[in-house]
Amino acid sequence: MDDRKKIAAWVMYDWANSAFATTIMAAVMPIYFISVAGGTDGSWSFTQTAAAVVVALMSPLLGAIADHTGRKTAFLRVFSLIGAAASVALAFVGPGDVWLAAVLVVVGMAGFGTGNTFYDAMLNDVASPAMRERVSAKGYSMGYLGGGVLLAVNLGLILGWETIGLPDAAAASRISFVMVGIWWFVFSLPLFRRIKDERRTKGGAVPDHLKAGVRRLGETFSRIKRYPELLKFMLAYWFFFDGINTIIVMAASYGTTIGIESNDLIAALLITQFVGFPAALAFGKLADKLGSKRMLYASLVVYLVIVILGYFMTSALHFYILACMVGLVQGGSQATSRAIFSKMIPPGRTAEFNGFLSFTSRFFSFGGPLVFGLVKLFSDSSRSALLGVAFFFLMGILLLAFVNLAKGEREAEQEI
Repeated sequence: MDDRKKIAAWVMYDWANSAFATTIMAAVMPIYFISVAGGTDGSWSFTQTAAAVVVALMSPLLGAIADHTGRKTAFLRVFSLIGAAASVALAFVGPGDVWLAAVLVVVGMAGFGTGNTFYDAMLNDVASPAMRERVSAKGYSMGYLGGGVLLAVNLGLILGWETIGLPDAAAASRISFVMVGIWWFVFSLPLFRRIKDERRTKGGAVPDHLKAGVRRLGETFSRIKRYPELLKFMLAYWFFFDGINTIIVMAASYGTTIGIESNDLIAALLITQFVGFPAALAFGKLADKLGSKRMLYASLVVYLVIVILGYFMTSALHFYILACMVGLVQGGSQATSRAIFSKMIPPGRTAEFNGFLSFTSRFFSFGGPLVFGLVKLFSDSSRSALLGVAFFFLMGILLLAFVNLAKGEREAEQEI
């Protein structure tokens, strides 16, 4: 039977760390990076590339070590603290500190992305296969709500900086970075109290754990061919994840470049959060009723439409409409992908395989921001750069057609 208290604690972590995703990754920091720290949308995209590489390099080995030691919660705690601390440290970024901003964003995203490797792996521990679509969707739904609530508070600070006696909007932005770190830390506590590690090994020297992790990682690479349906799904996932990730990290800087005011950008992203809250829940229920694969198809088609419409976007109203469309599918597509993957991986190697997925998807995920940056560099057109993102969704749709989910679940069950 599913433990509702553990599920609730697991879901609350999405509420906690989504504050980083909204304020740092998507809304306030991209604008602050350009308008205060002195960066450009191109340098912001290259910062995302660097963060993706760091996460990709760390996740597989650490995931293997976490499975070997049975310490997924402990690893998640460490990387949560790293991400929260980096968020607070962003308050020290001032005018012209573009390199400091870039380094801290990379460190924060490493805490966020690597931590999610262990968090996603816990889905198998807290929910039965029949419940995973809905539980995964609840996580994303609460993430949208939590991230949206804090973003609304931060938006109030930034818009009302004069009323509350702050020197300027930049000072309000710096306060919002501190609030992200505190929010992340405080609302992570229920998971760390409720979900305890069941250690499979006794304490040992770090080199021994590293060797065991490397050995298990090697086994993963050699065993992955036993799961052809999982491999095909991962290939599709690499492409559409790259497209989704590029939209998340580049939306605000793209809007800034084409002349959308910063207040409108943040307000639109806030709309995405509150649309995403009920939409993710509904998406999970529909995935149960209509099928995960069918709903995933639908979401990727919507993303294609978003990219095409974004190319022609000229006003804040257009940005608001696209924000609503993103909110309808973003959480649901990610939640459904997470649930599908959880059913196609062998038991006892959840963190390891999630780390492998993180490594491979992050390895490819720098492709989207990199393509965006390169197209912008050579064409001097952010619109052309955005249109290039459509390729990633088209490939994801095409490759997903070859995946047999039921067969993939049977392949994973053979390991039991």
